Amino acid sequence: MSTTTTATATIVTTHAVSKVYGTQDNQVHALRAVSTGINQGEFTAVMGPSGSGKSTLMHCMAGLDRPTSGTIVLGGTDITALSERQLTDLRRDRIGFVFQKFNLLNELSAQDNILLPLSIAGRKPDREWVDTVIKVLGIQDRLRHHPSELSGGQQQRVAIARALANRPDVVFADEPTGNLDTSTGREVLAFLRRSTKEFGQTVVMVTHDPAAAAEADRVVLLADGRIAGELREPSRQQVLAALDDVSR
Repeated sequence: MSTTTTATATIVTTHAVSKVYGTQDNQVHALRAVSTGINQGEFTAVMGPSGSGKSTLMHCMAGLDRPTSGTIVLGGTDITALSERQLTDLRRDRIGFVFQKFNLLNELSAQDNILLPLSIAGRKPDREWVDTVIKVLGIQDRLRHHPSELSGGQQQRVAIARALANRPDVVFADEPTGNLDTSTGREVLAFLRRSTKEFGQTVVMVTHDPAAAAEADRVVLLADGRIAGELREPSRQQVLAALDDVSR
């Protein structure tokens, strides 16, 4: 597996991050001293066998869960030192989220769902930026529709637009193609990749799908809560081989 590094600045850094659930004899070590970095403006996939800690790592990097030990720095901010209120503000203002189940509010139109985080923050949208994102995602004619009136792929596009609307430091995507058919999933991955190439957006995606991971610039592999290697611009076959290797 390649361990090539680049001169690109890191936007998220983890240093010796561990996460332990339970107490004493019932402890589960989800992460074990994980140190890694996420490069700014890149599409990074995090993969590993079931129970490898990939979702836990993403949740810690996104401020959704606190590590038991270690530090996480996002855009120059040590998020492990923040209060719950400060973490809430950081997630709202500087992080975008894309989930497997879309997490859209059905009582709101697509447009209102896209603008909801900005509305909650009391911030006016950058209309030119939001319109550009909507155009790139091809959902201009769906803005008045409610989620129940949209296909799964359209709902995920709305969710991506919502994640990008406030120009976050990082977009975290948790199995974003998990509820989509293969063709629609490829379209969503293309949109995520395009956001890094055209907008300079940083995207971190947790996935179990080797084909999805092969769309990323970089794949970080976990096994038993530890970094097990990485690949740069891999093929699906290379991802499959790497997964087989770390699963042994």
